[in-house]
Amino acid sequence: MEILIIVLIALLLLLAIGDIRRALITRPVFAFFQRVLPPLSPTEREAMQAGDTWWDAELFQGRPNWQAFLQTNAPHFTPEEQDFIDNQLETLLAMLDDFEIVQEDCDLPEAVWAYLRKEKFFAMIIGREFGGLDFSPAANSHIVSRIATRSISAAVTVMVPNSLGPGELLTHYGTTEQKDYWLPRLASGEDIPCFALTGPEAGSDAGSIPDTGIICRGEHDGKEVVGIRLNWDKRYITLAPVATVLGLAFKLYDPDGLLGDDKELGITCALIPTNHPGVETGARHLPLNQAFMNGTTYGKDVFVPLDWIIGGPDYAGKGWQMLMECLSAGRGISLPALAAATGHLSERMTGAYAYVRRQFGLPIGKFEGVQAAMGKIGGTNYILESMRRLTVTALMAGKSPSVITAMTKYHMTEMGRQVMDAAMDIHAGKGIQLGPKNYLGHGFMATPVSITVEGANILTRSLMIFGQGATRCHPYVLAEMEAASNPNQDQGLLDFDALLFRHIRFGLANAGGSFLMGLTAARWVKSPVSGWTGRYYQQLTRMSRALALTADVAMLSLGGDLKRKEMLSARLGDVLSHLYMASAVLKRYEDEGRQAGDHDYVKWALTHHLYEIGRAFQEFFANFPNRWLAWTLRLLIFPVGNHYKRPADRLYQAIAESMMEPSVTRERHTFLCYWKDDPNDVTGHMELAFRAMKTNRELYKKLSKAEKRGDIPPDLNGEALVAAALEAKIVDAADAESLQACEALRITAVAVDQFAPETLRRQPKEAR
Repeated sequence: MEILIIVLIALLLLLAIGDIRRALITRPVFAFFQRVLPPLSPTEREAMQAGDTWWDAELFQGRPNWQAFLQTNAPHFTPEEQDFIDNQLETLLAMLDDFEIVQEDCDLPEAVWAYLRKEKFFAMIIGREFGGLDFSPAANSHIVSRIATRSISAAVTVMVPNSLGPGELLTHYGTTEQKDYWLPRLASGEDIPCFALTGPEAGSDAGSIPDTGIICRGEHDGKEVVGIRLNWDKRYITLAPVATVLGLAFKLYDPDGLLGDDKELGITCALIPTNHPGVETGARHLPLNQAFMNGTTYGKDVFVPLDWIIGGPDYAGKGWQMLMECLSAGRGISLPALAAATGHLSERMTGAYAYVRRQFGLPIGKFEGVQAAMGKIGGTNYILESMRRLTVTALMAGKSPSVITAMTKYHMTEMGRQVMDAAMDIHAGKGIQLGPKNYLGHGFMATPVSITVEGANILTRSLMIFGQGATRCHPYVLAEMEAASNPNQDQGLLDFDALLFRHIRFGLANAGGSFLMGLTAARWVKSPVSGWTGRYYQQLTRMSRALALTADVAMLSLGGDLKRKEMLSARLGDVLSHLYMASAVLKRYEDEGRQAGDHDYVKWALTHHLYEIGRAFQEFFANFPNRWLAWTLRLLIFPVGNHYKRPADRLYQAIAESMMEPSVTRERHTFLCYWKDDPNDVTGHMELAFRAMKTNRELYKKLSKAEKRGDIPPDLNGEALVAAALEAKIVDAADAESLQACEALRITAVAVDQFAPETLRRQPKEAR
């Protein structure tokens, strides 16, 4: 025993004496860390350092502070924002006819363009001192979402100037002169902006753009000045065909040293009027038959003065950092707003259609196969809205969380696609026949647009979410990477030594905590609330700790190879994402006062997220190359097995029934969905039929019983049904009048559009 004590004391002394500890322990580990360190390019480093962390860091580190999280303020509107939403926004929505916009004009009507300019829809993010609205992320998200339930083309037109583009870049980085000149013009709509980043050879890898700018001397306004000779070829640029000012990203070079010693300055952003000599715009793309302006821009040997760089010459070469910092916020608003709109529209209209549309004498929403798809729509829409709100909460707090916004963009657009697919399956022929009565078709066609822009979803999932999360959210890894890459090896070793043993303690605590939580099913973990949701908080804390452990082991054992093991890293990214989405659901449930009508939706969502977390872990363990480590991790995290299951059938059925009831719950879950109280409107015809049938539900029950008794023939509708019911004395005159009006609405609601053949003929080529 004495020998053991002496050995322990000797080890403690060795650890306590810095020089000995560093020589025997830290230096070998430091050398190993440098070998396995994933290499970072300058653009990767800038992207990694862009933005900041928030709730994602707590989830990644395995110690989420639920109490503080639940106390964060929910998004809210200022009185000015609410007034705009109640008035200007509603006026705009009533002006939009999406079938006319897309199929007939392939453009917004001139009256709509004029109204958007007049009411400053393009200036929501521009400060009031420059004539803008200076709206919050909450108002921006709400407005874009609501427009998108009416017209995707109109929503994208409004969305783009209020996300990554000249307005935001000027606000954050512009010189005083640039702000004073451009921002009032952008706010008034006198100028329409676009931002050109992507090109034929540069998409998700925007850092590889081939477009160049050479610093040289040239003539501008009749004078010789130092400027930039630009060559670019860009595509997929929204608003480019109508833009009057072009934001341009390019690689800047200074071969003659006119600005200094650096020959390659890096990615730079400049602002160029589109009427400047050599600037070419106007040609249009047709993105999946949508009418929003999208097209190309190019220029050859276009000379611009140096002070057209956004931020002036001091910001030459800082464009990538500027883009990453702005994109990390904008990515959390624009495309997620479109996905939220898909959810709200699909839940409201599918619930109505599933009740109005009858087969075999019943609303189709009463069949379990249809209820399975409806449950997915309702449950997923609850997640979509919860995630939208939580990400806006972070942005309202002044955060720019790059990992969170990447998760939000990826998962919300993917869930929007799933919801739309389910809605189309239920609507069937009603969904696929385009025309003035179709409220799903254009949204269905546009869904892949959101999937591919602002970073293609495949790469966002496989490279960005965990790739950034592993370094940005980890308490030690980023600092260790900086120490390991320090050219001053001695200082790097000292810095690394200060971090190493804290990291070791962190890892051991996660291993022990994961194992104990697995053995006890996390029942001893403290929950911030009482009641049935408490068990979900406990399980999410358990999985948070498991993620921290697994991420550490993966990074340590695979090192730089983990970046190339995209399937593995994507699964860990999925765990982090589902933790975030589940926490969004819980926060919304608390923020809205634990509404009883939400119970089934919340249970569906949380069960779904835990199942997906468990599945991601299982697939990670099954494919992890070090089988011994995989087995050890599985034992530590799931010592008694993985018992997370899919949501039960009864939850799908309960959600489906809820979607077919005109209730406060339905209104709260679909408040973003615009509908017009007009039976001839694309949305009004379905909503009014649904309400009328609910009002007359007892009357339809009487008719159904009469059909079964043989008192009236089956399968009648409209005037024939009314006449037969009157003749059989099943209804009186008052009931017959109500039934007649209801049947007229119902028949209109289930109808689809048809066209005379000559109206669909394409123009002959010579007439085009």
